[in-house]
Amino acid sequence: MVSNSIAFIGLGNMGGPMATNLLKAGMAVTVFDLNEEVTKPLGDLGAVVASSMEQAVSEVATVVTMLPAGDHVRAVYLGDHNGNKGLLSLVNAGTFLIDSSTIDPDSARLVANEAHKNNLEFVDAPVSGGVAGAVAGTLTFIVGGSDSAFSKAQAVLKHMGKNIFHAGQAGDGQMSKICNNLMLGILMSGTCEALNLGIENGLDPKVLSNIMLQSSGRNWALELYNPCPGVMENAPASNQYQPGFMSKLMLKDLGLGLDAASNSQSPVPMGSLARNLYAFHNAQGNEELDFSSLFEYYQSGKSS
Repeated sequence: MVSNSIAFIGLGNMGGPMATNLLKAGMAVTVFDLNEEVTKPLGDLGAVVASSMEQAVSEVATVVTMLPAGDHVRAVYLGDHNGNKGLLSLVNAGTFLIDSSTIDPDSARLVANEAHKNNLEFVDAPVSGGVAGAVAGTLTFIVGGSDSAFSKAQAVLKHMGKNIFHAGQAGDGQMSKICNNLMLGILMSGTCEALNLGIENGLDPKVLSNIMLQSSGRNWALELYNPCPGVMENAPASNQYQPGFMSKLMLKDLGLGLDAASNSQSPVPMGSLARNLYAFHNAQGNEELDFSSLFEYYQSGKSS
């Protein structure tokens, strides 16, 4: 088992560029995805393309997973009802496990507990930064796990991200990510609403954006991710809302926030409103568009 050998499982919009950056850093990467098409570009860059998850993890020091939801993570790590074995029973002793999916904290804690029973170290390490951050290698990783596991994770994650935070124990990475994206959904909703109000009252969106950037309404969306087409050249809004963080994923993350709030009986009225806005927006066929496309919901007049 080579120390810099990594298996990467899940090569979607985020996983593909993350695995690419590991290759660029000189790591020995084996990749696996149920969709064989997404593995081909990695193979062309030098990755070993595995035909099964068992083959992918058989001789590696570290496994990184990037999966859509908690159900997928539980099935991949613990096995499924169809008799397929999970990673915890497939990896060699001493293999280090990193899950960068965004899922519910309870699923992360369940996997961590089962990994511990198998004498394996596991961290949940969800990311912030979107597809652009994944491509550039500037992602923020929010890690939940023991101090020793966090130290091991840093050695791998530094090749894919710029900021790596230790949020606490297992599941705390997920909880921190959920809080962040709850705020992000609320901020984007408010930014779209304010810009639309200005436009409908005769203001130039570029001028208004600059005014708010220099005033107390300043926020991340205005600074780096303006949702109004033509205001910010490199934002998804100026490229038909492609690529980016899909609206269906924002809806999923806001739902995770509401679930967590229900468990702790925490009031989240703004989060609930943002979640409903994205539900309406997605119902109009916008699930695959970047989440800043919520601006079109306001422009269409459907919010009235």
